[in-house]
Amino acid sequence: MKVPLRTCAIFKHLVYNYIHGYFMNSMSGTPLNGGEAVSQQERIAEPKEPEEYRVFLLNDDFTTMEFVVSVLMTIFHKSLPDATKIMIDVHRKGRGIVGEYSYDIAATKINQVHALARQMGFPLRCTMEKV
Repeated sequence: MKVPLRTCAIFKHLVYNYIHGYFMNSMSGTPLNGGEAVSQQERIAEPKEPEEYRVFLLNDDFTTMEFVVSVLMTIFHKSLPDATKIMIDVHRKGRGIVGEYSYDIAATKINQVHALARQMGFPLRCTMEKV
């Protein structure tokens, strides 16, 4: 069955007006459903800060102190005095806080530590906890 060309044009025009009107109403804050006006701020959710995670280095009896300091300086970009202080904390307390990062960055740094330690033959471990 063929639809007359004029009917197709009218249908396209109605669809266009419906879609155009819907988007114009939703962008301008005019009433959408139920007659209540919705402001632009109510429709746009405020961006949330990413959750922070603390990254810890864990002590073991085989990893050398020099390697731990070099990991802290290369992967976590710590200065020599800061890296030494963290290394001493790891040695004395069993673990030391390296820093606070978003989840993706923390997970990436932990994977880098594990890969470098495995490559160098050390069992150094690193973990993270939600702040």
